[in-house]
Amino acid sequence: MPSSFSNHLFQSSLLLVILLFTCSFIHPTQQAIENPQQQAKSTNFIRTSCSATTYPKLCITSLSSHANLIQTNRKVLTDMALNVTLSSAKSTSAFMYSIAKSRGLKPREVSAMKDCVEELSDAVDELRKSIGEMGQLKISNFEITMSDLQTWVSAALTEENTCTEGFQGNAVNGNVKTVVRGRIVNVGQLTSNALALINQLASNHY
Repeated sequence: MPSSFSNHLFQSSLLLVILLFTCSFIHPTQQAIENPQQQAKSTNFIRTSCSATTYPKLCITSLSSHANLIQTNRKVLTDMALNVTLSSAKSTSAFMYSIAKSRGLKPREVSAMKDCVEELSDAVDELRKSIGEMGQLKISNFEITMSDLQTWVSAALTEENTCTEGFQGNAVNGNVKTVVRGRIVNVGQLTSNALALINQLASNHY
């Protein structure tokens, strides 16, 4: 009976944390572009650019609300993709840190959480460096800057994949695995899309 009650309490706590973090990181949609033709043009640009990514639907949904800033600028599109990815990585890291402190987790789960938080922290650093480098992108340093961006974002993706692997197998509670893996997989997919857009930028020389 105590075990059943403890499990119920843990699941309730987990659900509460999920709801709190979901609400905390919902951002209001940006104001629509006043010119309908420009809005349509920007939206089409995003859709066309995202079609070459691994996860086009996620790419479109994550960037469409920023159409008024992106317009048809490939550099801004790439920069926005990196910022969206960074935001997701940071919120997921904070989410996992909070979950790791919840009662009811097994030692294996706590260990996987801590490892993942560390790996996500490294990914966040790589993404931050990438965004900073994007701000310095010029024609004169284009090739070397793009090479650095591809290296850093690829490294971030590797860290995220390593994090995901820590939740494979039966050693991790089913509820924990489902919730955590879902968040990490989303970050990994956003990172993969950002890398694809970086590659597009490198090919098109904006």
